[in-house]
Amino acid sequence: MIPELRKEFNARFTERKYQLFQQRLTERCRAEIGFRICETPFFVPRHIQQGCEEGAVELAMLAHDPDYLAISDAALQPEHTVRNQTERAMFFVVDFAMAEGENGEIVPRLVEMQGFPSLMGFQLAFAELAQEHWELPDSLSYTNGGHTRQQVVGLLHRAIVAQHDPENVVLLELDPWNQKTCCDFQIMRELLGIHVADIRFVKKIGEKLHYEQDGRLVPIHRIFNRAIVDEIQKKGVTLPFNWYDELDVEWAGHPNWYFRISKFTLPYLNHPLVPQSIFLDRVAELPANLDDFVLKPLYSFAGAGVIVGPTEAEVNGVPAEQRDKYILQKRITYAEAIATPEGGTKAEYRIMLVWMPGEERPRPIMGLVRMGRGRMMGVDFNRNMTWIGAGCNFYEA
Repeated sequence: MIPELRKEFNARFTERKYQLFQQRLTERCRAEIGFRICETPFFVPRHIQQGCEEGAVELAMLAHDPDYLAISDAALQPEHTVRNQTERAMFFVVDFAMAEGENGEIVPRLVEMQGFPSLMGFQLAFAELAQEHWELPDSLSYTNGGHTRQQVVGLLHRAIVAQHDPENVVLLELDPWNQKTCCDFQIMRELLGIHVADIRFVKKIGEKLHYEQDGRLVPIHRIFNRAIVDEIQKKGVTLPFNWYDELDVEWAGHPNWYFRISKFTLPYLNHPLVPQSIFLDRVAELPANLDDFVLKPLYSFAGAGVIVGPTEAEVNGVPAEQRDKYILQKRITYAEAIATPEGGTKAEYRIMLVWMPGEERPRPIMGLVRMGRGRMMGVDFNRNMTWIGAGCNFYEA
């Protein structure tokens, strides 16, 4: 989008320069990047940038409506419910499809949202390097919400470290250095000085959690949670504590919000950017044209279990006791929004928000882009393709 920038970028692109960028990005992260980096950034027109930011804030506010929050109690299972839930989700991400409007224009449409943090550190480093490497104009901005880079880092420090010594703050994940997102963990450790801990090896002594460093036990006062309960459960991992334990610890990103704000939220949202969504157990009669719908499990990451245009057999194949954990969502028609040497490419644009304690509204701080040409947008579904993958966003300030 932004045709002048797109045309100029494509004209100056070389495969060699792209390979060099990948190498430099890996060196910058000092960690392997477990997903494909797209050949191009995403040049988003300012009106779409503003529309997505404003829509993301509005949707975050709707997801904290007291009536919805009462309903979302049903999303919490006792064995996964953590005590001392915060008043709001501190971290919130909203994914918009760049869709085709009625008159062929490009319009944002909600794909999904999560009360969970995303690759905020990695995207900051990614965009910063992309602007320098591809020699993009200094007038282009890559942070969201009108924030400067310095302000974004300051907000992350206030949200995650708060008043604590960074030594006593951990980014908590399962087997963190073997996750696809370990590049983000490395950048967050660098930006904030916090420790990255494997949830399997923390130690519980009384109500306190600790991690081991250089032969000593370091108490954990605050947790930046990146551990996904579903993944831990599916892998049969035994933790050194129970989620429901009484723990003397603060959460930067309370785990309950992962369940409360998720695909579970979609059927309850009344907003022009949200496509029709309904819980599968409440579908009295299947739509005649299922190809116009998407079948989604409520709790999955990176598109796992999602079926675009499901067959009647696939829908009916969901066991009765699991149907309340799936939704049918009206399918979005993606626009081929990005002109590339390989043809038109589709895009999803993620807005990442931080909701600081005491503030009335969440703040958009960073963006993330996924580009693809397959039936689904995740990089796992666009293999053996070029000009697809993860990207960063630039817009004219």
